[in-house]
Amino acid sequence: MAMQTATPLVHLVDDDDDLRHALAQGLELEGVNVAVHDSAAPALERITHEAYAVLVTDIRMPGMDGMALLKSALSIDPTFPVILITGHGDVQMAVDAMRAGAYDFIEKPFQASRLYTVIDRALEKRRLVLENRTLRSELDGHDALSLRLVGRTEGIVRLREQIAMLADTDVDVLVRGETGAGKEVVARALHETGARAKGNFVAINCAAVPADMIEAELFGHEAGAFTGASKQRIGKLEHADGGTVFLDEIESMPLDLQAKILRAIETRTVERLGSNKQIALDIRIVAASKSDLKLESDAGRFRADLYYRLNVVTLDIPSLRERRDDIPLLFFFLARDARARFRREIPEISPLLQAGLMAHDWPGNVRELRNYADRFVLGLWRGFDNSEQNEAAMTPSAGLPLADQMQAFERQVIAAELARHDGALKPTYEALQISRKGLYDKMKRLRIDYIDDDDA
Repeated sequence: MAMQTATPLVHLVDDDDDLRHALAQGLELEGVNVAVHDSAAPALERITHEAYAVLVTDIRMPGMDGMALLKSALSIDPTFPVILITGHGDVQMAVDAMRAGAYDFIEKPFQASRLYTVIDRALEKRRLVLENRTLRSELDGHDALSLRLVGRTEGIVRLREQIAMLADTDVDVLVRGETGAGKEVVARALHETGARAKGNFVAINCAAVPADMIEAELFGHEAGAFTGASKQRIGKLEHADGGTVFLDEIESMPLDLQAKILRAIETRTVERLGSNKQIALDIRIVAASKSDLKLESDAGRFRADLYYRLNVVTLDIPSLRERRDDIPLLFFFLARDARARFRREIPEISPLLQAGLMAHDWPGNVRELRNYADRFVLGLWRGFDNSEQNEAAMTPSAGLPLADQMQAFERQVIAAELARHDGALKPTYEALQISRKGLYDKMKRLRIDYIDDDDA
């Protein structure tokens, strides 16, 4: 995710020329971009709701003092980080400053390293707030389809476009994707955003229904059709009349039943067990498979004629590994959903947690990510432990181009260092032997961004 501002900035306000120059020089040596001001007014003009910046100000100044500047800055943006410094501090002044909303209060004399550490944390907090606003804005501004299939990478955007084009048609659709990638979500989106939304959406997991019962489940039966059939039963295909039938894990359907489902799809009719009457159906078929049905067909495990009948239009769902850039937005979305279901507040999503989310391979895809989001909101999970991080770092990204594998490895190394240093950036870039700017640039390029839910 791109930052809202390319480079963070520190606004340093102090009427003492020598001290202002010394502090600015020290911060610049640490790689911090500094804008110096000898009074409050010019600094206040540059404080905005979108500024990726921190304000450091002396308290005792002519004209507008530091406390007044603090209140004015927070009137523009209540979350803007303001650090107060003074040579005339006392306990009550510090208490008043913190109650007024100051990020921190530092009494002179102080070591430059202390100020740098506080600024570093304040900038990180500001980064989180800005990113969170972007996420909220994106989620609030999305249409219904975008909220069903959250993301902005090329694969998920293309999938939404395909669904929008197909929703009002009656063409049968084959959905392919790994376990947990969201095949039923796609099927429901096709149903609920199209003309059949008022009809029934009937989902059938072909792998979960016992083989000796699936025919009766699909086609229904008359009373007395077999032992135990005491009354007539409407089958699921008939129940979906006017709506959509979702055949999940269709590769698990027995071969003999595949012939019967093929006839039902081709003729749009069913015949209940124990009856000779043909019942006309107005249904749309959406089938899903985690296997390549062409390969299954070539191996004789799936009927070729059924494969070609279903394969009129195929929608491919990208795995989370193929759209890592969507993980922060998607995790935030899932956490918001969990908050509504469990009536719990979302804990702070720390830099360490964010790094772990980006480094993990997600073999269970969105379903696995949802489980983590649920546990996170319930307070049962706070991030990946070292063993999970190490396992992720040792897992090759099979099937990806070399450049993508190198990027994944680099992302995992940075995530591991962030984890080792509890999310602190300075010891991380020192351990990696790169500059602060170098780390920021890599985090931006590798999409290692952070989310914070404290900002409303």
